[in-house]
Amino acid sequence: MVIAFGRILSENLITLPRFGTINIHASLLPKYRGPAPIQWAIINGEKETGVCSMLMVKELDAGNVLLSAKEAINPDDTAGTLYERLASKGAAILIDTLKAFADNRIQSMPQDHSLATYAPMLTKDDGLINWNQSPESLVNFIRGVTPWPGAYTFLGDKRLKIFKSRPLAMDITEFPGTVLKGFADELRVATAKGALCIEEIQGDSGKRLLIKDFLRGHGIPPGSVLG
Repeated sequence: MVIAFGRILSENLITLPRFGTINIHASLLPKYRGPAPIQWAIINGEKETGVCSMLMVKELDAGNVLLSAKEAINPDDTAGTLYERLASKGAAILIDTLKAFADNRIQSMPQDHSLATYAPMLTKDDGLINWNQSPESLVNFIRGVTPWPGAYTFLGDKRLKIFKSRPLAMDITEFPGTVLKGFADELRVATAKGALCIEEIQGDSGKRLLIKDFLRGHGIPPGSVLG
């Protein structure tokens, strides 16, 4: 049984067990094969994902599916909160799979490889926010990389980590990344279409704060450019 193991096993090892090698994967295969299915499902704005048990083969996450269970992605889910639910669901799927093997009632279903998508590994650099996107896409991105690698941007040479945001429909002419005028306790940032309201933030040195508390000690005037 293999769960969240960060290496590719050799074919000789995979085929060694008499009944095969079982993998638990946090997506509804064949979608989101690869090492970061939870993060990419949120980043891409999916409304639903799940967890599968499958028989391992030489190709990455391409084996026959044994059992699967769906899980809704909530609008406020981050990769961290969704991981917790899928981990619990994955444990239940693993137990059910082993019971089905023991009772000789397991059935496998081949994947439709033409529908396969890939969820590549994320690195620390992948948390950098690209403001030249829609605010909805940026909300999903921030959720998808929380808690790791974490969404961040720069104000000059100061790094700001963003934890929570919401889209704001408004007509703008400012360049994406420009801080816009708003209420005193708001931080509005221009995007490719509309604005993003930052709700929770952390400075270079400090703790995670609500934006109104952060701005009391760290003024970011309109016209500043984040990037």
